[in-house]
Amino acid sequence: MSADGAVPSPHPTVKPLQGIRVIDVSSFLAGPFCSTQLAEFGAEVFKLELPVVGDALRKFGTPTPSGDSLPWMQETRNKKVATLDLRKPEGAELLKRMIRKADVLVENFQPGTLEKWGLGWDTLKEENGKLIMVRISGFGQTGPYSPRPGFGRIGNAFGGLSYLAGFPDRPPTTPGSATIPDYMAGLYGALGVMFALRARDMTGRGQYIDIGLYEPIFRILDELAASYNYKGYQRERMGPGTVNVCPHSHYPTKDGKWIAIACTSDKIYARLAEAQGQPELAVPGGKWEKIADRDRERDDVDAWVARWSMKFTLDECIAECDKFQVPCGPVYSISDIFKDPHYAARENILRMYDERVGGEMAMPNVVPRLSDTPGKVEWLGPPMGAHTDELYKGLLGLTDAEMGKLKDKGVI
Repeated sequence: MSADGAVPSPHPTVKPLQGIRVIDVSSFLAGPFCSTQLAEFGAEVFKLELPVVGDALRKFGTPTPSGDSLPWMQETRNKKVATLDLRKPEGAELLKRMIRKADVLVENFQPGTLEKWGLGWDTLKEENGKLIMVRISGFGQTGPYSPRPGFGRIGNAFGGLSYLAGFPDRPPTTPGSATIPDYMAGLYGALGVMFALRARDMTGRGQYIDIGLYEPIFRILDELAASYNYKGYQRERMGPGTVNVCPHSHYPTKDGKWIAIACTSDKIYARLAEAQGQPELAVPGGKWEKIADRDRERDDVDAWVARWSMKFTLDECIAECDKFQVPCGPVYSISDIFKDPHYAARENILRMYDERVGGEMAMPNVVPRLSDTPGKVEWLGPPMGAHTDELYKGLLGLTDAEMGKLKDKGVI
């Protein structure tokens, strides 16, 4: 048993996806995040990018001394990188050869792009009938909007989340990050791979996975669609508030910070009323006994909680809520996260030395946490072409002469 009480894995060398080979021809974020998760749990991922130019993610975001950006270092971790120009006939043929030896292909081009290069699903499944192909695009492979380009901001907007973000008297805002749809689509892409691998075990056949950036956003909007269809209710922006429950918001503390308090039931609200020394507000016949009572006077309820929270510092307010089992949490900035002992105890922040950067890198650790066969970050995003020889000479068996010709033509 380790110092923190955790029991060592009985299978420390087993990786859940070992033996699975992934070819990643995607760019920027959604597709790369999908394959990053597969790589973290043992899949062999070959990330392909344009020769000389490289992937756009290399230059997106904060630059590092390595010449590559922080997003590249983070979302290309555990991947082997090589170059290939799919637009050239020789490049398309090389990808077909890879597909014969691969389990999964990840792409996020605009629909029709791979087909234009002779690399659509109908072609690739003939090369490998067991292939699983993840296709992430702005609006999916079908429908009237499928040809349109799309990014995360568009996914947030079209998916219905941006409309809900902000205050009712102000324009819609970015809900936290414009990249939420990219990460969500990548997450669903990796989940789809798991489903498809299991199905392949039973049927012996591969299949493709079709995800529009907006679709995971629409999927997580709780009862929004059902409520609109059921009774024509259109939810509007509510600031930090939440429909159907109250008090359920962010409240100020006397040290200039904010606490999130979530009373999702009448019982929890009763505990908050007791914490405030006013249990009579929650008893049968009390002023705000039921959620419906509180919802009608939402502004007054929130003001009541805010007056109470302002009596305490953030830490004191959390302690009061804990005492009465009222769900709460600090509204954290990233600097708060780096100081928090719970994040440290659970090792949520991965810290690795990288010689290309010449110092320590910190980023989110692997999720989810598996007890027996956990994922692991072996290395961060590599330099361009770091594994080109391993892919072409090792996996495909190309000779030095063949490699030289491909390089002269700009294919690799």
